[in-house]
Amino acid sequence: MFRLSVPFLFLFFLIFFHIQNVDSQVNIPKLSPVSTVTQELGMGEIEIIYSRPSKRGRVIFGDLVTYNEVWRLGANKNTTFQTSEDLYFGSDTLFTGKYALYAIPKKQNWEFIFYSEFSNWGTPDEWDESKVALRLSVDLRLLENDVETLTISIDDLTTSGASLNITWGRVHLSAPFLIDTKAKVIQSINDVLAGPSGNDFYRAAKYYFTEKIDKDKALEWIGKAVEMRGFDAFWMTRLQAQIMAWNGQYKMAIEMAEISIKAASDKGNDTYVRMNEASIAEWKKMK
Repeated sequence: MFRLSVPFLFLFFLIFFHIQNVDSQVNIPKLSPVSTVTQELGMGEIEIIYSRPSKRGRVIFGDLVTYNEVWRLGANKNTTFQTSEDLYFGSDTLFTGKYALYAIPKKQNWEFIFYSEFSNWGTPDEWDESKVALRLSVDLRLLENDVETLTISIDDLTTSGASLNITWGRVHLSAPFLIDTKAKVIQSINDVLAGPSGNDFYRAAKYYFTEKIDKDKALEWIGKAVEMRGFDAFWMTRLQAQIMAWNGQYKMAIEMAEISIKAASDKGNDTYVRMNEASIAEWKKMK
């Protein structure tokens, strides 16, 4: 009978219990769960990602969170703040982008710091002042009742601004800001009232050509696109040549394809040159 040696049995049980231990790890709730705040604002959006610690009977400011030192404004990984709009905090501007959001808590006010390097775990090992995109001094207000869990929010929403609010314990801070919604809305209105662009006509013509919907309308629209954009837009003149051929206008299609070849060659686009040459060879047989 085959017998297992003692060292072999020992190794077998060691591997077995290791696998069992790996597969049966205990999952427990996070004490500081991650929260994502996504807020539409004006014509854009703000996103804040942070871990939310709770008081749990502790003294927060001046003890757990030290006064006059840079704090990650949450737990674990540093808080991030991303905006698709420029934000105007009084005379200071936070430009479109993604930042780490830090704070320096003080007894009478706080500093909010938007830091361009946002991939740190906690605070940077070496602070680089050149990466500070914006510093704000924000007065604090004491609340009558405790707020158990750290809360960062975008409140007081209007079409032209809002407030960045931070609340924990009995401390509440609010930093109002404005956005330039009016200029974007006016630009959008002007663009619409000015009528479709060359690219709009090109996309419409391309769809009609691809789906073979209406050859006359497609020819009209691509003609307007080329007229607005010019013959140097070789991708547009290529499509115009194709639609001309679709309409049976092979001679004109060849002439337009040659124009597209020249513009594509000038821009170093060999792909369009080859596509047009292949089409010309085919259309010459159709004349």
